[in-house]
Amino acid sequence: MRVHVVGSSGTFPAPGRPATGYVVEHQGRRVWCDAGPGTFISLPVDPDLIDAVVLSHQHPDHCSDIFALFHAWTFRPEPRHEVPLYAPQPVWDRIVGFIGRDPDCFAFTPVSSWDGFSLGDMSVEFVEMDHSVPTVGSRWTGAGRTMFYTADTGPGGTWHGLAQGVDLLLSEASYQGDATDKEYPHHLTAGEAGEIARAIRAEALTLTHIPPYLNPAISVSEAEVTYGRQVRLAVPGTSFDV
Repeated sequence: MRVHVVGSSGTFPAPGRPATGYVVEHQGRRVWCDAGPGTFISLPVDPDLIDAVVLSHQHPDHCSDIFALFHAWTFRPEPRHEVPLYAPQPVWDRIVGFIGRDPDCFAFTPVSSWDGFSLGDMSVEFVEMDHSVPTVGSRWTGAGRTMFYTADTGPGGTWHGLAQGVDLLLSEASYQGDATDKEYPHHLTAGEAGEIARAIRAEALTLTHIPPYLNPAISVSEAEVTYGRQVRLAVPGTSFDV
């Protein structure tokens, strides 16, 4: 199972740093997970090779490029139809409201805790996260390897159970410094990401969703202190095996 980092900038994109988005690939099947601004134009594959789409929640930095995908699949001589799209119901409601109709390039399935799907030999399980709007994290399994993607979340909730023992925790790290100083409870500091990775016994930790105004090297350093191991950074344009 291979992860292509399309974008990883938190809150808004920056030059060379699209907002959040990944392509997860396994045995020739590809899922686009989160579609923040700048990710469509940065996809590492032709959009027609995308087999399914997952959107974690309705905030624009995670889903706004779904409209570019809608145009690319709809307004052309041979449109695509019924590509599976998995997301919390409010995401779909906003897509339909913005477009003004059900986009038939997608076959929508609402998801929340304990829902999931399979694509070939890859399976995905969802769980609700600790965020300000309905948000799903996801556990990805392929060829015996596992990854948990936090999307946006605070440290609370029951999601730690689904993330237990994964080979890789792909975790947001929106803040630096002491967790008691953060201004918004529904995001993680880098140190909290490290603490959680250690508590759930994740074999590896990769940080993402770091805003452009923060120095990522500091985030990595703070996470390594609490995790007790080397920590990787999700860099746009790079790929890694789980």
